[in-house]
Amino acid sequence: MSLLADLDDDVCYAAVRSRDRRFDGVFFTAVRTTGIYCRPSCPARTPAPVNVSFHPTAAAAQAAGYRACKRCRPDATPDSPAWDVAATAAGRAMRLIADGVVDREGVEGLARRVGYTPRHLSRLLTAELGAGPLALARAQRAQTARVLLETTDLPITDIAFAAGFASVRQFNDTVREVYDTNPTGLRGRRGGAARGSLDLRIAVRTPFAGGALLDFLAAHLVPGVEVAGPEWYARTLALPHGPGTVRVDLRDDHSTGVGFVSARLELADLRDTAAALERTRRLLDAACDPVAVDAHLAADPLLAPLVAARPGLRVAGHVDGVELAVRAVIGQQVSVAGACTVAGRIVADLGEPVRTETPGLTHLFPTPEALAEADAESLPMPRARGRAVVALAAAVVEDGLRLDRGGDRDAVRAALLALPGIGPWTADYIAMRALADPDVFLPTDLAARRLVADRLAALGREVPSGPAAIDAVAQAWRPWRSYALCHLWQTVMPATAAAAAAPAPPTEKSR
Repeated sequence: MSLLADLDDDVCYAAVRSRDRRFDGVFFTAVRTTGIYCRPSCPARTPAPVNVSFHPTAAAAQAAGYRACKRCRPDATPDSPAWDVAATAAGRAMRLIADGVVDREGVEGLARRVGYTPRHLSRLLTAELGAGPLALARAQRAQTARVLLETTDLPITDIAFAAGFASVRQFNDTVREVYDTNPTGLRGRRGGAARGSLDLRIAVRTPFAGGALLDFLAAHLVPGVEVAGPEWYARTLALPHGPGTVRVDLRDDHSTGVGFVSARLELADLRDTAAALERTRRLLDAACDPVAVDAHLAADPLLAPLVAARPGLRVAGHVDGVELAVRAVIGQQVSVAGACTVAGRIVADLGEPVRTETPGLTHLFPTPEALAEADAESLPMPRARGRAVVALAAAVVEDGLRLDRGGDRDAVRAALLALPGIGPWTADYIAMRALADPDVFLPTDLAARRLVADRLAALGREVPSGPAAIDAVAQAWRPWRSYALCHLWQTVMPATAAAAAAPAPPTEKSR
C-alpha cells in the first residue's frame, strides 16, 4: 500500500466514504467539527469533506490537536511507518487468523508470520481490535461453527472439529457463551451434506458481477487444477490437512445490500473447512465494497460505460499466492492460452494426482518444494523463465518469502523484484491478485495501454504515448486502480460459453 504522500485528498476521502479497511494505517482522518481522528474504516457517520483533514500517522493528528476516536482506536502505535502501524499488522493478522493459522501453529506461528513477538502482537491486536489473537481465533471458530450448524446436517461432533475446536466440550461452551444457546438451538433445517462434502453460502456485497468474474477465471484455466462451465467454476485446493476441491456458482446479482454465492466443498479432512472458506472468499474478492468502487470509477468518462455495463465487477483473487506467482512468471511475454498450456504441462509432471468428484480436476498445483527441486532447464519454457520459476520457489522454501496476505505488500514486492526474472509487471500483478492490493495499475501491460488509448481516442481526447503517460491517466482512478484495470481487461475477455469448456485432464508424465 502506498504512503500518504502518494494519496491526494480526493483519494483519501473516497476510501473513508467506503470504510475500506485496506487503507487502515495508511492515513488517519481528522474531523474538525468533533476534534477527533479516526482510521478510514471507522463505522461512525462519514463526515463532510470540508470538515476533514488527513494525516500520515496518529502522532501527526495528535500534534494537530485531535484526540483518538474511542470507537475505532486509531492510536495504537503512533509514529510507526505505514506498514508497521497497528491497523496494518492487525489486518494481516486477521487474514491469517481467518485461514486458521492460530489453530494450526499457535500464537507463536501467527506472530512469526506477521513479524512481531507474540507479546507485541497481542498488544497490537488488543489495542486495535479489542481482543487478542486467541480470542479472535475463538470468534472465528464460533462463526464457522454457526455456518455449519445452520447449513448442513453434519453431526455435532464433526462440526466441532471442522470449525477448529480442540474438543466437543470447548465447542459447546463457546457456542453457549457467544450465542446464548446450545448447538442444537442453532441447528438449521437445511442439510444433505455427506461427511467431507459441504454446501455453504458465502456472503458478498451486491451488486456482484459473477458472470464477469467467471469469464476471467475461465479464460485462465490450468488443466487438471481448474474447470468451469456455464455459471460455475471449480478447482482443487491444497489445504493444511489434505487436498480438497471447491465449486462456486457465479451469477450476476444486481440487488442492493448483501447477496450470497453458493459453494460446495469436498474435503479430505473437515478441519480444513475454515481455511477452504477463507481461500474461496479471497478468490471471490468477497470483501469488496462495489458501490463505493463503482461510484468512484464511474466519475471518469473513460470508465463510466464499462462500470455501467458490469456493476459490481470484482478483482479475481486466488486461493494460493505461491501458485499465482508461479503462474504469473510462466505467463510473461506469452499469450494467456499459451501460459495455461505450459502450466498444465508442469502440473502433469510435478503436481500431485488426486481423486475428485469433479471431472477434469485431477491434480494439485505443484508445491514450492517440488518446483524448487525441478531442473530449470527441463521446464517447458525458455531457460531464463524456468530459472525464474525455480528461484521463486526456492525463495518461498528457503528464504521464507510469504505470499499468503500475511506479509507487508511493500516488503513482498521488494523481495520479488530482487529475484532473477521478476520485474515490476509480475510483482504488481501478484500484489493485485495474491495480496489483494486494490490500487495496482500496470502501465507497461500492452493490453491495458492499448485499451486506454482506444477509449481516449473514442472520447476525442489526446492519446498519451508510453507507460508513464498512461500511468498519469490512471492516477484519477486511485485508490481502486486494480478494479479499473479489470474493467479494461474485461472488454477483451472471451465469453464464458466459449472459454469455459472443461479442459482435458493432463497426461501423467514420467519424472
